[in-house]
Amino acid sequence: MKTTICPADLQASVISVPPLCRDAQLRPNAAENAKLIKHIESGGVSTLLYGGNANFYNIALSEYETVLDQLEAAAAASTLIVPAIGPYFGTAMDQAAILARKQYPTAMLLPTVAVSSPKGVQAAVFKIVEKLGKPIVLYIKDQGYVTLDVVKTLVAAGVISWIKYAVVRPDPAQDDLLAGLVQTVDPKIIVSGIGEQPAIIHWQKFGVHAFTSGCVCVAPRRSQELLNALRDGDISSAEAIRERFNSLESLRNAHGPIPVLHHAVSLAGIAETGPALPLVANLGDELLDEILPAAQGLRTWNKA
Repeated sequence: MKTTICPADLQASVISVPPLCRDAQLRPNAAENAKLIKHIESGGVSTLLYGGNANFYNIALSEYETVLDQLEAAAAASTLIVPAIGPYFGTAMDQAAILARKQYPTAMLLPTVAVSSPKGVQAAVFKIVEKLGKPIVLYIKDQGYVTLDVVKTLVAAGVISWIKYAVVRPDPAQDDLLAGLVQTVDPKIIVSGIGEQPAIIHWQKFGVHAFTSGCVCVAPRRSQELLNALRDGDISSAEAIRERFNSLESLRNAHGPIPVLHHAVSLAGIAETGPALPLVANLGDELLDEILPAAQGLRTWNKA
């Protein structure tokens, strides 16, 4: 596992956001997680972020260290793994204490707007980083979670490793918050965090030259090709690749990004992800019948 991180790492690889495989008893499944990691790595993708798709929102503190050790053991020496912490302050502090004993170079604070305020997030980040001993990833998922002044303060203090920006807009080209963000901090530390769909617009209009993806877990080689095309300025090729991901992304938009991806990895024959960890639920058979051709189609295209 890679134990350092810099802005160049964010732009060298698509940042994959995989599910976490579990067995029938909901225990973390080391063998199946290793299969999924190797599949992602085989496509030239070298960064994995275990956050929402891995349902780290609901992970038990009692299993947290086990999961960290499993992921570290499965990763190649050049693979960067970023685990999530939180979303609640007490949980994040306990997880940070565990992570402080590990070699992970950073961790992402999961966001919640239900019981937070921008100044409260600012205070929490300072305390978490003090406990962890390393800068963390700020995940901006909702309007109002933080202000630009809060972001500026945190970045200037050196407590932010990078920023995952994932506020969904009806038109991703119309985004005053992202426009302000790229003027407030160096765009090199900002990552487009909503998959392939807005990545090209974020790249061209806002100068955000890194992106996360869930569908990369099914077709890693093709998602990395999209990033390579953007770096080469070949927008038409990037658009053509992005279109191929729409079949599965549309299902994720309609039925939930976490459960659809969780099932898609299994249905594509990549790794057995097992049952969904509550508070997320498994999808019904009728939806699995819709996901199956989209997942298998992406896997076949990845091999072509």
